[in-house]
Formats: sequence, structure tokens, C-alpha cells
Amino acid sequence: MYKILSIIIPVYNEESTLECLLEKVIHAKLTTGAGKEIIIINDCSHDKSEAIAKSMIARYPDMCIKYARHEVNSGKGMAIRTGLQLTTGNYIVIQDADLECDPQDLDSLLSYLITYEKKVVYGSRFLEWENKHSYIWFYLGGRLVSFVANVLYGQHLTDEPTCYKMFDADLLKSIPLQCTGFEFCPEVTAKVSKLGYKIKELPIHYYPRSVEEGKKLKWHDGMKAIWILLKYRFI
Repeated sequence: MYKILSIIIPVYNEESTLECLLEKVIHAKLTTGAGKEIIIINDCSHDKSEAIAKSMIARYPDMCIKYARHEVNSGKGMAIRTGLQLTTGNYIVIQDADLECDPQDLDSLLSYLITYEKKVVYGSRFLEWENKHSYIWFYLGGRLVSFVANVLYGQHLTDEPTCYKMFDADLLKSIPLQCTGFEFCPEVTAKVSKLGYKIKELPIHYYPRSVEEGKKLKWHDGMKAIWILLKYRFI
């Protein structure tokens, strides 16, 4: 049966990388023969992101690209929740617009889900030893959040905060998400774990950008992630 991968791309002021990212996503090969559905959610950008998205839609009329815009900046989690409402694929993955992750890695994640008939797989930046990390505190923060998730939920994750989280669509849509910001990651990890799923990780490539280049995560996002993991474990 023909499969479709829905790729949700939250966008907030990504004019410097969005066109290149969309080109990479559009041309990424899926050896499983699956099709792609690209869903761009513009979280009220005030740069040229909207114009770039619309020009790419016009450039590739045969590609299934959906576009929606928030009139108020609402956060990455809310953009993902909006995107979920537009998906029609069998599988769903989150793709940041910042070029830190390589869309060519989507193929190995999807192949794993299809081949082994699994429901969830994460791409780990720490399983690919060639990857570099821009800031030691981001590296240590990611390791700490992963450790907490493992202790609380019995997982064996190396990279809980990874962007590349791929799901069976029915599973992800069945989860009542409450996130609005970056807490999507710990919330979905907690809720998938509480449903009894063991999360498999596969190595992915990682090209970190600096704060000057537009990296939006802050140190307190890591603390918030730990709080979310604790909240859904005990409350």
C-alpha cells in the first residue's frame, strides 16, 4: 500500500534558510517509495518567510505543499498542533526550518518504521560521532534532559530533545497535546512513553547554528523540559 510522509515545518523568521531547506525536503529521496506531504506553518513571521514559502509552492506545483499562517506568534508547539490538523499522511515528522538537520536522514527513519512496523523513532545527533555541537551548554543540557527522561520513563534515549521525531500518524494524532512552545518534545516523549512504547533511535547528521545565526533555544527551555517530564510522570 502506498505510504505518505507528512513533514510539518514550523517557521518563525527563517528567511535566511527556508528556501534552501524546502529545496532539500522536496528533493530528499525516500527509498521506500513513499510520497511526501509538506506542511509549512508560518508562526507570524515578520520577515520574508511567507513570500519565500509561497514562491516555493508556485515553483513546485506538482508537490503537495500546504501553507498556513498564525496571525499571532504562538510558539513551535502550537505550530505543530496546527500542522497536525492539516496532515493526511500515514507517518508524521517534525522538520525545523533552520538547516540543522539533513532531510536526507528522513529516509532511514521512515524505512525503520515501515520495515519493522513500528510507531515511533527518533533521530539522535549523539549517535553520529562526526557531528559537532556549537555550545557545550546545549550539549550538556540535551544530555541532562535525556537522562531525566530515561530515569522517569524507562527509556534508553541519547537525544530526547532531537528535532527529528517520526511517528505513525494515528499514534501522534491520538495524543492530546497541550504544548505551545519548545515543550512539544518532552510532552510527546512523556505521553508516548506512558502509552508503553519504547523509542528507538537512529543516527542523524547535525549542523548546529549559532545564536547569531538565529538559534532560538535558551537555557531555561531545558529547565522547562525537565519540569514537563516531571509533570506528566507524577501529575
